[in-house]
Amino acid sequence: MPATTLRIAIIGAGPGGLVCARVLQRHGVPAEVFEQEARAAARPWHGTLALRPESGQAALRAAGLEREFRALARPEGQETRLLDRTSAALARPAAEPGAAGTAGAPALPGIGRPELRRLLLDSLAPGTVHWGRYLRTLHPRGAGRHEAEFDDGRGETFDLVVGADGAWSRVRPMLSDATPHYSGVTFVETGFEDVDARHPEIARLVGHGRVMAFSGTEGLIARRDGRDRIRVQAAFRGSEDWARAAGLDLADTAAVRAALLGRFAGWDPRLLALLRDSDSGFTHRPLLALPVPHTWPHTPGLTLLGDAAHLMTPLAASGADLALLDGCELARHLAEAHTWQSDPDQGVRAYEAALFARSAAAAASAARALEDALAPEPAHRPPRHRFIRPLHRR
Repeated sequence: MPATTLRIAIIGAGPGGLVCARVLQRHGVPAEVFEQEARAAARPWHGTLALRPESGQAALRAAGLEREFRALARPEGQETRLLDRTSAALARPAAEPGAAGTAGAPALPGIGRPELRRLLLDSLAPGTVHWGRYLRTLHPRGAGRHEAEFDDGRGETFDLVVGADGAWSRVRPMLSDATPHYSGVTFVETGFEDVDARHPEIARLVGHGRVMAFSGTEGLIARRDGRDRIRVQAAFRGSEDWARAAGLDLADTAAVRAALLGRFAGWDPRLLALLRDSDSGFTHRPLLALPVPHTWPHTPGLTLLGDAAHLMTPLAASGADLALLDGCELARHLAEAHTWQSDPDQGVRAYEAALFARSAAAAASAARALEDALAPEPAHRPPRHRFIRPLHRR
C-alpha cells in the first residue's frame, strides 16, 4: 500500500509513541495516537530524564524540537560514586568511550518527564491523540490490516499498529508469547524535596550525580532528580510483593520506614539517613523485565517500541531514552518509504532488525549490572559492576 494512504495507529502516549507520531507528521505521514488515560494530566508524571546525544537527543533533533528542548533542559550531573555499607569508597566509574557517568564527565541535559510530554504533545497536529481509548484487542483483517477494538465498543481498522503501550502491552501478544517476569529485585522509592536548603548533609552525600552503596543482596541508590530533589531507592532481593509478605501497609509511612531501617541495620548512619529522613512516603517498585533477547517473527501491520518491545531493569539503561530512539527510528524508516513510494513493510522490517540488535545489547547489559550489584559476594571482594573500576590501593 502506498505510504501516503497508510493509516497508522500508535497505541500509547509515552515519549516513544509521541516522538514517533511527531517525526511521521514532519514527513507528511499521518499518524494517530490512542491513549487509555482520560487526559494528559490524568496521573502525575515525576522524575527527570538525562538524555544521551546518540539516543534521546538525536530523536528530539529528528523531531525538530532541539531548540525547544534546550530551552527547557538543565544540566544533570553524571558522576557516580560507589560505596560499601560503611560509606567507604569502593570504586570510581570506569571510563568507556563516549559513555556518560565517568568522574568529571560533562553533564547531560535533563528534562522533567512532564515537560517532555508537554513538549511532544504541543508539537503534534491537533486531534492526533485520542484520550480515554483503551485497546481491548486486535483482529487480523488480511493483507496486514488489523481492526483495533477499544473498550468504548468502537472498532477501527489500521494498516500499521505500533505497540508503544509499555510493560503490559496489549499489542505484544499478537507478536510474542513473552510476558514481563520479576527480576528478583525490588526497589522501594522515597525522596527529598528542597534538599540543598533542608537536607544539606544528604545533598553533600549525593553531590550533583548519584551515589550507590551495595552489600550482598541489598543496596541504596540516591540520585539528583532536578535541581533541588533527590530520589532514593532501597534495593534488595526478595519477594515480588515485599510489603504484603512483611505484613506492611505501604500507606503507613512510619511502619515502612521502620521495616527498611531494620533490613539495612548495621549500615553507616550517613547512608541510613537516606531512608530515615526522607520527606515523602514509600513506593514499592518490583523490577520487571522481558526475556533477553526479546524478538518476534515479523508480522505485517504490527510492531513494538519502547518497554513494549524491550522492558529491562534500570541500572544500566534509561527506558525513556531508548523509547525515544525507537520511535524516531521507526518513523524514519516509514518516512523513507513515503519519500520513495516504496513498501512501508520493508521499512518496518529494517527497523525491527536494528531494534533487535540494539535492545538485546542494552537489555543484557542491564541484566548483568543488576546481577553484579545485588548478588552475594565474598566479603573481601567488592561488587563486580561493569560500569565501575575498583580503586587502586597503594
